[in-house]
Amino acid sequence: MDTMILFAVNLAAAAGFMTAGWGISLVLKNAAVADIFWGPGFVLVAWLTFFQADGFFQRKLMLALLVTLWGMRLFVHIAARSQGKGEDPRYAAWRAQYGQKFWLVSLYKVFLVQALFLWTIAISVQYGQVAAKPAGLTWLDAGGFLIWLAGLIIEAVADWQLQRFLSAPGNRGRVMDQGLWHYSRHPNYFGETLIWWGIFVIVLSTHLGFLTIASPLVITYTLLRLTGVTLMEETEFSDNPEYQAYVSRTNAFVPWFPRSR
Repeated sequence: MDTMILFAVNLAAAAGFMTAGWGISLVLKNAAVADIFWGPGFVLVAWLTFFQADGFFQRKLMLALLVTLWGMRLFVHIAARSQGKGEDPRYAAWRAQYGQKFWLVSLYKVFLVQALFLWTIAISVQYGQVAAKPAGLTWLDAGGFLIWLAGLIIEAVADWQLQRFLSAPGNRGRVMDQGLWHYSRHPNYFGETLIWWGIFVIVLSTHLGFLTIASPLVITYTLLRLTGVTLMEETEFSDNPEYQAYVSRTNAFVPWFPRSR
């Protein structure tokens, strides 16, 4: 299949998938459904590409499986975390802002925007499966896999540590600064960016694979400046003195030893 047609089909599929999520959100009256659909959206694009593309089989399979392992773990984690909780404060604020129009505004401001972002971030996965050469795995494939694996372990461990901390009644209102969170305020986001930099390194082994650098750059910028670090700290922790002390001694993103107070 022509590469541009493949990309277009995948974009349409991502938009359709997130639109289905929008329909569910209307029934549940909870736009946070978009977050649950995020990981599986990448899985959908990865496997659509796998069955459409004529690239090197082993690399195709590796990329599809890596995205599936990451995407489904994230799906299970977010779905479990969301049970019994209300709408995310971001979406609740927009619901209050737009009032009765939010049902329609949420389609393009929440769900279709996420569809576009996930398709863009998945550019590396799509192109890596299209490329027929090299017709063999290289040291870049191996190096990229190791970076991906490190990212998955860091993200999964950070999520598990945070969930365990929050589930303890004695920690209510306290700041999580244990485990990986002792070295980074957002180790889960750091792990996720490593995952996509690892996938990019795998794709670097293909001809013109470096052009897909938009993939890791977009996810890194998104987690640092748009929906991750900056947004969370400005909205949820801005008036928390304990968290501000945590900020003064702990790196925001890249794990490192805490600064002395």
